[in-house]
Amino acid sequence: MSARARILVGYTLMLVVASGGYLLIREQGQGLVPSGDAAPLTAPVGTSASNSLAHVLLALAAITLAARGCGALFQRWLGQPPVIGEIVAGLALGPSLLGAIAPTVQQWILPAEAAPFLGMIAKVGVVLFMFLVGLDVDLRTLRRSSHATLVISHASIVVPFLGGAALSLVLYPLYATADVGFTVFSLFLGVAMSVTAFPVLARILSDRRVQRTRIGTMALACAAVDDATAWTLLAFVAGVATAKTAGVLWVVVAVVGFAVAMFTLMGPLLRRLADQEERRETPLSHAMLAAVFVALLVCGAITEFIGIHALFGSFLFGVVMRHEGRLADQVRARTEDLVVVLLLPAFFAYTGMRTEIGLLHSGGDWLAALAVIAVATIGKFGGSYAAGRLVGLGGREASAIGVLLNTRGLMELVVLNVGLEMRIISPTVFAMFVAMALVTTFATAPLLRLVMGRRGFASDPIAPADGLRT
Repeated sequence: MSARARILVGYTLMLVVASGGYLLIREQGQGLVPSGDAAPLTAPVGTSASNSLAHVLLALAAITLAARGCGALFQRWLGQPPVIGEIVAGLALGPSLLGAIAPTVQQWILPAEAAPFLGMIAKVGVVLFMFLVGLDVDLRTLRRSSHATLVISHASIVVPFLGGAALSLVLYPLYATADVGFTVFSLFLGVAMSVTAFPVLARILSDRRVQRTRIGTMALACAAVDDATAWTLLAFVAGVATAKTAGVLWVVVAVVGFAVAMFTLMGPLLRRLADQEERRETPLSHAMLAAVFVALLVCGAITEFIGIHALFGSFLFGVVMRHEGRLADQVRARTEDLVVVLLLPAFFAYTGMRTEIGLLHSGGDWLAALAVIAVATIGKFGGSYAAGRLVGLGGREASAIGVLLNTRGLMELVVLNVGLEMRIISPTVFAMFVAMALVTTFATAPLLRLVMGRRGFASDPIAPADGLRT
């Protein structure tokens, strides 16, 4: 049997087994009864509007300062990407750390009156960030991806997805709220286990200067496929969850119609605007920048109206926009600094305000959190490693791919916030998965150094064998 035929057979069997496995899990979970009542979101909501602007401005200043300092510390002393330090800083400002040791200080930095406004700023920041993520997901790279890359990327989704769905058999009766069905809960846990943080992964590869090696390029391509697949699955889960009130048919038709309109109408329009901009010699005009942002915000508003969250509209807008050229480069440059320096730290802090590690107060809770971390790591690494070996990678290269794709970081936090806002998961499950996101992301850089060793991947060919490029 040829190598391509072996890969095709293995890929087909993986999908068949995964589909059958999830159906068995769903059948077992249909009779489970959740023990929790519907719970409100954990972000505090203030009632006083006095001095709200001053509180918000001071909170943003403190958040930005903490994010910059912690990011620099993590980069310089721990060898981690700055974004990991920024995530830790945001979580540390919440009730889990600062609120536990100095509640008065925590209330002064992040007062209850500022919480609703910080939440709205954070959501706008995530919408803009997802646009930038979509702008980096080049569909041409996905089309050029070899069979080997597709098998690895989909294995790194399917295996942890099944692991998350199986784990929901245990977590659902213990931690789910009464208004969430097992199907939605298990699907969401599967998706949450499957996420890979494409931006953080790219930063780690860039810092180690291996992004253009064969393994680095393959990891980036796998992460791009993971992103596209995971966000499609999350949109589906959000649609199923929303269908209780909006109707299944409406959600499906609306989502499909929106996606078709984006690719057939918005995509060509954006390409024409990009062509016009290429012929200009002056800087990008405010009128053109405004047109891009208006379209971006309208796309987010449409998907929010459909009921699958505004970030899907902004992400898809970034995907259909031309990824190279003057228009994309200038929009990216003008947007990225504001998002990275100011808005994302606000999102991290808002996530920290909603994360209460104190909710894990029993040994059973911590055991469940450890199970989440173990299933997520074994699923991602194991699926990627097994698929890598199947397609002919050596043990060291397959291990490196598995370690890289286990990076979750910011993308996991975005997914978890969607689940919490839609009340698919409880605050306790939210805290468990936030811990998982931190552990898996923090472990990536040291594990990669361990796998790569002193030689690293410097001897790998710059032009990868499967024809992919960064």
